Amino acid sequence: MPAHSETKVLPYTADQMYALVADVAAYPQFLPWTAAARIRSTTDQGDHVVMLADLVVSFKVFREKFGSRVVLWPDKKQIDTAYIDGPFKHLESTWRFRDVEEGCEVAFDVDFEFKNKLLQGAAGMFFNEAMQRIVRSFERRAADLHG
Repeated sequence: MPAHSETKVLPYTADQMYALVADVAAYPQFLPWTAAARIRSTTDQGDHVVMLADLVVSFKVFREKFGSRVVLWPDKKQIDTAYIDGPFKHLESTWRFRDVEEGCEVAFDVDFEFKNKLLQGAAGMFFNEAMQRIVRSFERRAADLHG
């Protein structure tokens, strides 16, 4: 299964970065290969919010919709995502945000596996580059919003 972990310090607050990543509906505006986003539901659970969301990912001839369960932990400044349905066998990611002297430490972890072995093989070839591009897209979005 491809996995990627990255930690960076950015010149923004943990609140700003948390809000940016939590705004799933805005992903098509800035995230590569994200053609559409739809929030199915949002449920406040007291100390966390559970969001069910669909993303349409489009890359060359590949276009797939997948659903995920996004758990927003505002007090911990953490966002956990788990796969519900679509082309994956497995997909999990976690974002963690922490205020530090220089701004915000952002930690991102993701791992996934496609059901289709051909897609899985293709994904393995460009996975790290794609993940770095996605993280850079969040950085550019933060600069546009708060820079």
